[in-house]
Amino acid sequence: MSHVLAGAPGDCCFRTVQHVGEKRGTIEIVAGVETYVSRPKDGSNTKIVLFFADVFGPIYINSQLIMDYWADNGYLVVGLDYFEDDSMTKHPDREAPGFDYKEWIAGKKARAPQLVGPWVEAIRRDFGGPDTKYVCVGYCFGAPYVCEYLTKDWIVAGAFGHPAFLNEDHIRNVKKPLLLSCAEVDHTFPLDARRKAEDILVENKATYFIQVFGSVQHGFALRADPSIPVQKWAREESARSILNWFNHFCD
Repeated sequence: MSHVLAGAPGDCCFRTVQHVGEKRGTIEIVAGVETYVSRPKDGSNTKIVLFFADVFGPIYINSQLIMDYWADNGYLVVGLDYFEDDSMTKHPDREAPGFDYKEWIAGKKARAPQLVGPWVEAIRRDFGGPDTKYVCVGYCFGAPYVCEYLTKDWIVAGAFGHPAFLNEDHIRNVKKPLLLSCAEVDHTFPLDARRKAEDILVENKATYFIQVFGSVQHGFALRADPSIPVQKWAREESARSILNWFNHFCD
């Protein structure tokens, strides 16, 4: 039996502080799904980031700004909206009458895998080239897809932040380098689960890097409050670390 390491999204997953900034990417249709596309300034496709969003989706400004940051540093970044225009941005009050968030998350969890596979193949066909290097990153809801694609030979490396929906086999089956960007306070991926994940990576002699940010909570890497210095720094350092991780394996 593969035991659960990271559980379903909890209360912390549905809270956000919206960030301020101007997105520079575009929304395009890829494999029938809205996709946020942020291109590097030189227009190259030599390095592509597959972005798997948290419950607020890739069309949310917080996600767009971090994708733009990686694009500004030489990556073509693509994020599919596997929530199909029904992310948590559409449900600011999850306690609203008529909205059952547990039913919502169950439906999205069942639907997303049907979209991800064809979308990834379309990205490789229509955006990549024979020399393209692919990396992947996911947050919360998106973390399992990182582990799934780190079993593929054509992926170079991956990273996830404050994951949900992970079991031991997700970690055990990883074949490519993995960065884990974690919060000290995380009821979805608690300390014992994080250490178990590390034990599995060590046992498998995997290539990995674990960073843990003290005094921040689940969601910090995308939804931190920038008015709180420790949260602002942790969010920015997580994004920088992921960029450096990808650079290490792509350059």
